Amino acid sequence: MRLFEGALFKTGLFKETGWRWWWLVLLVLVADQLSKVWVIQNFSLGESVSLLPVFNFTYARNYGAAFSFLGDAGGWQRWLFTVIAVVVSIVLAVWLSRLPKAQLKLSLALSLIISGAIGNLIDRSLYGYVVDFLHVFYQNWHYPIFNIADCAISIGAVLLIWDSFTNDSETQKATSGDKQ
Repeated sequence: MRLFEGALFKTGLFKETGWRWWWLVLLVLVADQLSKVWVIQNFSLGESVSLLPVFNFTYARNYGAAFSFLGDAGGWQRWLFTVIAVVVSIVLAVWLSRLPKAQLKLSLALSLIISGAIGNLIDRSLYGYVVDFLHVFYQNWHYPIFNIADCAISIGAVLLIWDSFTNDSETQKATSGDKQ
């Protein structure tokens, strides 16, 4: 008996569609959550440890969205951002699962965005805020503190935009080779 003999594998869906990208979603999600648990267990709120002259680990809580948007809105925003994250994650997961094998950039982009959205959704659901700790700065300039999930979402968004400009030609090349 083989380990993976489910319908997903028998039909070839796993090898030929976006289902094969779920390992990346899981990997980024685990890295994000483990890093946040480590920060919560080892740092006091606001505590900062210098790693490089321009980079610290600084424990912060973000009650809002990106750049603390609506962070001081009184608590209702937690549920708004939770619902948005759930809906976006479901839509992107369905999209990813239906993508053909040739759509590499788009699959990578969606995988990263899904993992980041779920990572921050878990924080918001468990704690009521998102755990942030990556702090980039130079002299008096400070970028908003962020986390691995935020990195995944940002990189995924850049790839999504890039794919929107290059997708047609790459998909045609990849699929035309399959037809010959």
